Amino acid sequence: MKIGTAIRNMGPAATREIMRRAAEQAEAAGLAHIWTVDHIAIPPDDAEGSEGRWIDPLTALAYFAAATETIELGVSVLVLPYRAALPTAKWIASIQELSGGRLHLGIGPGWMEPEFKALGVPKNQRGRITDETIDFILQCFRAEDDVVQLNGQPFLFRPRPACPPIYVGGMTDAALERTVRVGDGWLPIGIDADKLEPRYQKLAEMAEHAGRSCPEMVLIGSLPESQEEAVETLGQCKAIGASHYIQASRYETASEIETTISRLADIDRQLN
Repeated sequence: MKIGTAIRNMGPAATREIMRRAAEQAEAAGLAHIWTVDHIAIPPDDAEGSEGRWIDPLTALAYFAAATETIELGVSVLVLPYRAALPTAKWIASIQELSGGRLHLGIGPGWMEPEFKALGVPKNQRGRITDETIDFILQCFRAEDDVVQLNGQPFLFRPRPACPPIYVGGMTDAALERTVRVGDGWLPIGIDADKLEPRYQKLAEMAEHAGRSCPEMVLIGSLPESQEEAVETLGQCKAIGASHYIQASRYETASEIETTISRLADIDRQLN
């Protein structure tokens, strides 16, 4: 199981100094990956913990790509209905190119009503927009001779590096269906193996019915405070097929995230 952590791109800890230091420390500690999360228009009554301060997740990943050399970079998850398809595809390709192919792309349809309202995007259309956007992104990465067409206009999609692995967020049947259709992996929230196992079994059955291999399971969650319990919990998740774990860290200072990184590195050594 590959183990990594989210680096907070929100709240008081989302400063260039703390974010860069956390990325460098995670790489030095041997963690597999670092991740950002996505919100774009937090309303005042939902700003606890972030104070409404959010660094764009793709901008943060570009920053991490410049600050590191080998650690993998991910977003969990990019809310596809929030952004136009072509600029999103260009962002993704650019980060993949400049990072040397280290990007992991988590995607999802989103859920926060005020954000959809602020963007003028109908929330009840989020599933359709998500599917159309990811289909277009895949079209860009798979284009023959680098030529893509949009709105009747052909254009060159360059640079065109290898497509990053795509992880589909969500626990719903729609999320599982989307994972089977376009995903390299499934990215649910939580690390309760008893709850995850039947859903992952269903995903495996759906993948078999579709004639493809089962996507991998990538988990994001918060570990128990006890190190022994944390190792046991991730061991149970590993036993049911989880291949990656992302720690959803909460912290305000560099020293706090460094403590978390050290703890995760120790868990990695025990588990793997």
